[in-house]
Amino acid sequence: MRTLLLKWNQTSLVKRILAGIMAGILLALTIPGATGISIFGSLFVSALKAVAPVLVLLLVMSAISNHKKGSKTNMKAILVLYGVSTFLAGLIAVIAGFIFPVTLSLVKGNEDLTPPDGIVEVLKSLLFQVVDNPVSALMNANYIGILAWAIILGVALKNAGEPTKNMISNFSDAVSQVVKWVIQLAPLGIMGLVFDSITANGLSSLLDYGKLLLVLIGCMLFIALVVNPLIVYANIRKNPYPLVFSCLRESGITAFFTRSSAANIPINMRLCEKLNLDKDTYSVSIPLGATINMAGAAVTISVLALATVHTLGIEVDFGTALMLSVLSAISAAGASGVAGGSLLLIPLACSLFGIPNDIAIQVVGVGFIIGVLQDSFETALNSSSDVLFTATAEYARRRKEGSGDLISG
Repeated sequence: MRTLLLKWNQTSLVKRILAGIMAGILLALTIPGATGISIFGSLFVSALKAVAPVLVLLLVMSAISNHKKGSKTNMKAILVLYGVSTFLAGLIAVIAGFIFPVTLSLVKGNEDLTPPDGIVEVLKSLLFQVVDNPVSALMNANYIGILAWAIILGVALKNAGEPTKNMISNFSDAVSQVVKWVIQLAPLGIMGLVFDSITANGLSSLLDYGKLLLVLIGCMLFIALVVNPLIVYANIRKNPYPLVFSCLRESGITAFFTRSSAANIPINMRLCEKLNLDKDTYSVSIPLGATINMAGAAVTISVLALATVHTLGIEVDFGTALMLSVLSAISAAGASGVAGGSLLLIPLACSLFGIPNDIAIQVVGVGFIIGVLQDSFETALNSSSDVLFTATAEYARRRKEGSGDLISG
């Protein structure tokens, strides 16, 4: 038994996760009544969500308080990459919505949902997260608030004595070690999540929305495999696919099954460490990306808004379509501040075409029906690109400075 455990631990985590996926599928097909298996998935996601806020707070505090004057970070470049990617995602989704028009069979039963009144409300909600109580921010996994407090405390501690800074660094290292222990449980967690997804949801309910799902997933795959690699190549002037596939393999897979960018923060932090990226940068860019880097959300908002337009037979000119791309990108960046995420921002996009709220809410209901796959692909794209663009910005800087090798596989 000890030999088997040793061999298991020596196997790469990705291979172990794939084994967990296969085990989850097999168990769901053979013993679907064994609902206790799904507890592994719930425990894994809960553990990641529990440790992530504390990890972000301590890492950012430690990085800023120990930051040496004159040391460069890549945050400006990363923010530009986040913004460009999200806008292009919205634009491509709009183009796909015209090339492959989809109509919907609208559903009832979502009248109790309350979408935001406008983009100002979305941005206002995001702004109020910045000034959230630090305890409340930690309890509710408000990463904008956590980042704000971590930066403020980090700056305040820059003049603290070395023993204080070392203590913060030691706590940061300790929480990082806890994260590594939790991540080792990923194969069991993924097995439970796969089992629960297949037995609880099934795929039969998605058949009526096959064309809509094809457009949504097709857009997300196109962005992940074509647009993002082009953005990476434009910055590093090297074959982008080793880095792209590394991020999809080691971040996208877990994000797909956890369906939570917040839960995937520890996974992304570990991947950044593995890629030998600057800790001062990724300790900020990864949690920030989990809240504002939302290319997948931009796709969802644009595609479902245009599907509503086609269903109602509304004519759309080029200018309005371009405005939808911009609106979906801005809305997506604020999606974390809205309960229900990207789906509850669909009425906001629909309002651009004068579509009444009662119809738009029915479209949100369609979104919840297809959410089993839509949300999984959306989260995988969003979360994996956080690491992708963090690495891209650093590799681009190294290329300009002529120092360090880029990733080779």
